[in-house]
Amino acid sequence: MKLLFIISLFVSFSLATFASGNLHQFTVKDIHGNDYSLKQLKGKKVMVVNTASKCGLTPQYKILEKIYRQYKDKGFVIVAFPSNDFMKQEPGSNKEILDFCTSEFDISFPIMSKISVKGKKMHPLYEWLTKKSKNGKADAPVRWNFHKYLIDEKGNFVKSVPPSTMPDDEDVIKWITQ
Repeated sequence: MKLLFIISLFVSFSLATFASGNLHQFTVKDIHGNDYSLKQLKGKKVMVVNTASKCGLTPQYKILEKIYRQYKDKGFVIVAFPSNDFMKQEPGSNKEILDFCTSEFDISFPIMSKISVKGKKMHPLYEWLTKKSKNGKADAPVRWNFHKYLIDEKGNFVKSVPPSTMPDDEDVIKWITQ
């Protein structure tokens, strides 16, 4: 019994040791091309979501904005990463993406520059989000546009939420508010 306990402690320690950092280690480019240090999100619950403006799931922008406005003063933030990785559903420039998001959905949460969220050109942040060896929690490859990742106040990966699950799903809201 003691041996089993020691082995489980070793495995837990090993996974934590091999995980590399947390969300706060990354600096990305915002939609205007400026550096955006994710360190500034310390103490906040974060939803990271890859987005696209020509996707059947694009109406999720409206729900994302709604929950952002509802919970932003309670330590919650959404960070969007436009991506053209799925059927080229985000073909626009950063300026076109920003214009679309603000004119169609009045988006006020942070939007970053367009990146790749899969494949050989995958952004390092998405390598961390999608690989257990990096985040210490789970392998969670991006399935499609509007795949969501929940990150706790310390910058640790909590879980991924599939694209088909709405941002205001009961379990997501429960996580935000607990």
